[in-house]
Amino acid sequence: MKIQANPSGTRSIEVTEKHLETIDKYALLRNLIDSNGIIDEAVLDKLRLNVRALLEGSEGSDRDLLDLCLDVLYNKNMKAFGLHELVLLYINWKNESQAKESEEPGENNC
Repeated sequence: MKIQANPSGTRSIEVTEKHLETIDKYALLRNLIDSNGIIDEAVLDKLRLNVRALLEGSEGSDRDLLDLCLDVLYNKNMKAFGLHELVLLYINWKNESQAKESEEPGENNC
């Protein structure tokens, strides 16, 4: 999957299923955005600092978290616009995942 990294659409960032799973595993987007709902460079910096703290802690050996940093969060094209697109992608992915999970038990009961 690709997210648009700037408003003009000339830059993009590749995001994999594994990246989204890592975001979910560490709940990286939970309580990240202030009550005003605005995603700006300060929010991106906050996310980067949170991930850096995880990497410096005991979870620092998680290769998936490191890959997320290198491929997405610290990508040279990642700015506030890209983070906004990443949040939207994550929400859609999470909703689709939950929909699939809710369908599976019904299929097994047939």
